[in-house]
Amino acid sequence: MEATCNGSEDSSPVFYLVGIASLPKSLFLPVFLIFLLIYLLILVGNALILVAVVAQPSLHKPMYFFLINLSALDVLSTTTTIPRMLSLLLLGDRFLSFPACFLQMYLFHSFSCSEAFVLVVMAYDRYVATCRPLHYPVLMAPQTNAALAASAWLSALLLPIPAVVQTSHMAFHNIAHIYHCFCDHLAVVQASCTDTTPQTFMGFCIAMVVSFLPLLLVLLSYAHILASVLHISSREGRSRAFSTCSSHLLVVGIYYSSIAIAYVAYRADLPLDFHIMGNVVFAILTPVLNPLIYTLRNKDVKAAITKIACSWEPGNSGGP
Repeated sequence: MEATCNGSEDSSPVFYLVGIASLPKSLFLPVFLIFLLIYLLILVGNALILVAVVAQPSLHKPMYFFLINLSALDVLSTTTTIPRMLSLLLLGDRFLSFPACFLQMYLFHSFSCSEAFVLVVMAYDRYVATCRPLHYPVLMAPQTNAALAASAWLSALLLPIPAVVQTSHMAFHNIAHIYHCFCDHLAVVQASCTDTTPQTFMGFCIAMVVSFLPLLLVLLSYAHILASVLHISSREGRSRAFSTCSSHLLVVGIYYSSIAIAYVAYRADLPLDFHIMGNVVFAILTPVLNPLIYTLRNKDVKAAITKIACSWEPGNSGGP
């Protein structure tokens, strides 16, 4: 039966996830186990941070308030994509309904945008703590922290709406093949049977705003931090100032490195599967490494998690 190109007035198409086409079926189970392990690490690692920050009064500070926002985003972002990838690898479940595909697209890009904005807010927090320490309690009051976090979430929830709505009005075949492991915006646009240029351009513009504007603000914050730290006379003081920023700076580096990998994979003259893998790296690299960075490099978080772990040991449940 010949496929037809349906407009928005016809019955909704069904989307078929091609996945990584060159991956042999014999490797589906090993790759499934790898992704399952990564997903469990993301869930457990970020859950530990959430519990530690909420349970330990010593961590009730602006920096850790924003950290639990970041951890929540990591869990939500990967939960929109990895379970579908696991289902594809283990069960061969490749079909997605029209609403399910566009909901996944919207949530994935919203949470990705939120992460970029929360990293900017965290950079601002480190700027105030380092450059204006005497004003820190006033500038980073609980009400201000809540407003900054809410702004990051709300902006990111609104930003992808135009691209998602416009893409949903494109025409697709009855069964549209998406050359990806999940409903990424560009992959869905390329599955359309009409002109994709306007939607590709819109997606590119939004990606540039979400990627480079936050990066510019982060770099601006750290330029001020660096200038302030260099004015500290003692070597110990400079080291202590840098140590408070090191974890966040490393997370920012990993986040934008994953974006660079995805961008190079897309722009370079590489097979399509490399584009897909670059996007998958972007989706999972930061969420899996964030908990490791903050538990291994941040003494306060490490001490809080150790304290909680010790309290759960047999014989310690009744003690403070």
